[in-house]
Amino acid sequence: MPISVLLVDDEPLVRAGLRAVLEAQPDIEVVGEAADGAAVIPLVRQLRPDVVAMDVRMPLLDGIEATRAILRTVDDPPKIVVITTFENDEYVYDALRAGADGFLLKRSRPAEIVNAVRLVAEGESLLFPAAVRSLAAEYGTSAARVAMRRAALTDREAAVLRLMARGMSNAEIAAQLVVGTETVKTHVSAVLAKLGARDRTQAVIAAYESGFVAPA
Repeated sequence: MPISVLLVDDEPLVRAGLRAVLEAQPDIEVVGEAADGAAVIPLVRQLRPDVVAMDVRMPLLDGIEATRAILRTVDDPPKIVVITTFENDEYVYDALRAGADGFLLKRSRPAEIVNAVRLVAEGESLLFPAAVRSLAAEYGTSAARVAMRRAALTDREAAVLRLMARGMSNAEIAAQLVVGTETVKTHVSAVLAKLGARDRTQAVIAAYESGFVAPA
């Protein structure tokens, strides 16, 4: 089955460009479009997309609130990739904290857009540019540090989290640590459970906010 994608952006040209890039791939299908976050929930329930490509700034309901609404009200919600113009946009960081699985710049090359959709559909997270890592560090709190200490990660789990924070996939982490991919998946699951994180992206945010991983 192809990866199904819902496009959400108030600019028709952006939606048309994304559709053209994604539908050129045999394993990706654009199943719908919306011009505002306010229209997302019924479309997600109707179309059941694997991935939602979500603009951050929209006139009625922005991508942050739309992301929260999807995760709060939809059973088995889709993966969400935030689309933005500026990589150091605090709106993007808020969307990631709200539960988005990663983000893309609107100026990304077609191959990067396709790769992003495939990655999040497989449960991976997108690489965080330095600007977002810096934002995460700015939002660091003592509560985040306490939560990280209480998580009591094992040495191997800690190593896996640090590599996750570098944007590595499970296969890349397995090669780095010289272990099997299934072993890495087990460690990732343990990290998410101990941190109370919904997914890899939220685990990485927790790692930066707590100071467990220093911004590069």
